[in-house]
Amino acid sequence: MIDREHAHHGPGYASPEEARGQPPEDFVYVACLYEGTGINQPDFIAVVDTNPESNTFSQIVHRTPMPNVGDELHHFGWNACSSACHSGATRDTLIVPGFRSSRLHILDVSEPRAPRVTKVIEREELVEKTGYTVHCMPGDIVTVSMLGDANGEAPGGFAVLDARDFSVLGRWEEDKGAQELMYDFWYQPRQNTLVSSEWAAPNTFTDGFNPADVAAGKYGRRLHFWDLERKSNVQTLDLGDEGIIPLEIRWQHDPDSAQGFIGATLSSNVLRFHRDNGSWASEKVIDVANEELGGWPLEGGVPGLITDLVLSMDDRDLFFSNWLHGDLRHYDVSDPTDPKLRSQVWLGGLLGRDGGHPKASGPLNGGPQMVRTSLDGDRVYVTNSLYSTWDNQFYPELRGWMTKLDRQPDGSFAVDPEFFVDFTELDTGPARPHEVHLPGGDCTTEIFP
Repeated sequence: MIDREHAHHGPGYASPEEARGQPPEDFVYVACLYEGTGINQPDFIAVVDTNPESNTFSQIVHRTPMPNVGDELHHFGWNACSSACHSGATRDTLIVPGFRSSRLHILDVSEPRAPRVTKVIEREELVEKTGYTVHCMPGDIVTVSMLGDANGEAPGGFAVLDARDFSVLGRWEEDKGAQELMYDFWYQPRQNTLVSSEWAAPNTFTDGFNPADVAAGKYGRRLHFWDLERKSNVQTLDLGDEGIIPLEIRWQHDPDSAQGFIGATLSSNVLRFHRDNGSWASEKVIDVANEELGGWPLEGGVPGLITDLVLSMDDRDLFFSNWLHGDLRHYDVSDPTDPKLRSQVWLGGLLGRDGGHPKASGPLNGGPQMVRTSLDGDRVYVTNSLYSTWDNQFYPELRGWMTKLDRQPDGSFAVDPEFFVDFTELDTGPARPHEVHLPGGDCTTEIFP
């Protein structure tokens, strides 16, 4: 375990309080896709100017294309974060997985506004298939969650890279227990715990969403809690019908915390997980009701489909996106057992309640999907692409956009009328934006020792 008696001297920040005190970000990195659009171009990382005093504010100022076509960039991350404070590492590299290709792209960001690809790890070097979440971990390693095996089936697991030369070291887990499906993960060093979530085996979701697969039990509904030191699964928690497809995990940033939130995508619930008397439990704390919609083919109405959620660095503000309904919600979670709705902004969606954006050429297509908050918690960035085949299934000819919400004097959030990036106007053809990261780390990259 990490020796906390020594002062913080590595990458990142000594505490959530120090992270919140950083200056506003001048730009952000955005994973952008051509996969699924019919355009034969490589996906790319975009650098978007977020400084309102800049003459290129709200514009793409640099693009770093991947070497190949067909990667489908998804979630990416840093080689080092605040938990690696005693490693001597430098936060100077982005690890960018290709969701379909299973390649891992190593990007040098020593020139922060112009990342460059320095290495590509081909799928043949990886034991399993389909990379997703990237986290640095104590011990000079980078851990990547893997959704399935080389044939696109379960089980998934964790792959480990050396954080210095990015060679593939092998598997992380020693004892999988009941874990087969994989998606997101988070860890808390002081609790000696890692928690992982479930989507499905890649062959289940790659070609689109089939409701029959839910009834057949092919989609996940469990959380797995791991002993961080022993790398073993010590408890599997079945979330039941209220926790179908539990995707994004957001542990509180307080390093002493033993609780956090999970977004159950298909059930459209937010659940709180916590440890009491030595074992882990969960309960629903937010429920998004299905909405009736003429022509909707499934029984029970349209689910919100909670596809992303983030927790501010001070653990007070929770944001999540209802990709199908079209709203981005903000809750006060000062009391994690009793969240209070503070803001609700409509951005596209199927329900026809789109609030639009003054800089958009018309109604917004798609719905709010990936969400990212600034370190100080005053800005929220949002993009609209989920996954290429699901995009095309639910929002045919989805048009990519990115916007931002700002904290208002009363503590609520509203759309910034000056910030809008239209990804349909690129010279290489319309692209789709997915995950956003800030150059100094953000609320999903920073874990504290």
